[in-house]
Amino acid sequence: MSKIVVVGANHAGTAAVRTILDKKSGHEVVIYDRNSNISFLGCGMALWIGNQISKPDGLFYASKEEFESKGAKVYMETSVERVDFENKKIYAKTKDGEEIVDTYDKLILSTGSEPIIPNIPGHDLENVMQVKLYQDAQAVIDKIKDKDVKNVTVVGAGYIGVELAEAFERHGKNTTLVDMADTVLSTYYDEEFTDLMKENLSKHNINLELGQSVQEIKGENGKVTSIVTNEKEIDTDLVVLCIGFKPNTVIGKDQLETFRNGAYLVNKKQETSIKDVYAIGDCATVYDNTIDAPNYIALASNAARSGIVGGSNAAGVELESNGVQGSNGISIYGLNMVSTGITLKKAAALGIEVGHTDFEDTQKPGFIETTNPTVKIRIVYDKKTRVVLGAQMASEYDMSMGIHLFSLAIQEKVTIDKLALTDLFFLPHFNQPYNYITMAAISAE
Repeated sequence: MSKIVVVGANHAGTAAVRTILDKKSGHEVVIYDRNSNISFLGCGMALWIGNQISKPDGLFYASKEEFESKGAKVYMETSVERVDFENKKIYAKTKDGEEIVDTYDKLILSTGSEPIIPNIPGHDLENVMQVKLYQDAQAVIDKIKDKDVKNVTVVGAGYIGVELAEAFERHGKNTTLVDMADTVLSTYYDEEFTDLMKENLSKHNINLELGQSVQEIKGENGKVTSIVTNEKEIDTDLVVLCIGFKPNTVIGKDQLETFRNGAYLVNKKQETSIKDVYAIGDCATVYDNTIDAPNYIALASNAARSGIVGGSNAAGVELESNGVQGSNGISIYGLNMVSTGITLKKAAALGIEVGHTDFEDTQKPGFIETTNPTVKIRIVYDKKTRVVLGAQMASEYDMSMGIHLFSLAIQEKVTIDKLALTDLFFLPHFNQPYNYITMAAISAE
């Protein structure tokens, strides 16, 4: 049996460890994590900050005690500083400065990602914050309890930025959202959908300052007082930077093969360029089925699946990833938006010639006399092969399960024409006989 060392017990690391331990394979498992807690579900952080859930307890789904009860050895608040890949040794240091030298047969790197902090004047002022860890979320909650914090500025209008803007507004803060792009959520949706979210945010009193870059963060007595964009100066008492994340690949970055953004390049077994070394989660690439090539898509769902694959292979059970489509979603003030695959904008950037089909209709038949919201859908497909490459949906109705159909369609290279004839059930309680998915597919040129 092998000694498997896992560096990082986040989403991916936790999935890998559980996979190995639950198979009762007899492998020795050793875990190193530099944090004081593990498995914090950052996706639920904005719900906690915005008081939509009362406490963070449910945002942890694993513990040191659980892993130890299953036979693993766990080092918390211990940083792995260097790996000798040739001799299969790791060098770590505890928070007290104790140095540890350990060996491994198989190594799983699950080092995650780190927030991008712009190198602009004032980024280190008090009340300029970032959100990634449990401690970050707790610090933000403590700050917004201060009655003197009236104006909050969120820099970055991706998923986390938009969710935090809603959370701060729910606390009655004068909330401003700034982004270089001229819209919100631009990575995942086309303009017809991002416009819906912009309108939704504005309607709920969130100030949108889009198409602007932050040039400086000003302060007095060491504390932030305003931010300066290329267009204006905005008074603020608290700034949260949500510009994005970068893979944390300090370990072996000059020895392991990497992707263009620095992520560890892995195959479908999560194997790196060095034998017996695996990389999983946000520090590694995924196989993107929409472009049939490795890509970097940092999502918790991708991380968990990569952990299962990497853990299985490290434990000697051969398993390949199915690849990913980047399926994602968001719910803000009751507006639900989900997407998978590529958008028209991304297809143009990739040089892929695509067609698309749009449709909008109520979820249920018109004779239903209860609340019956509309659903807006767009399907993107390859113009030559007719294979489905992406989908976007928006509604006040919870239509989120529908995106799973499109994720599978992209994975299995289903054509738009085959999708049009797919057996989708009908019952007035749930949907229409000619539902929006079928009608969108039938409407394709």
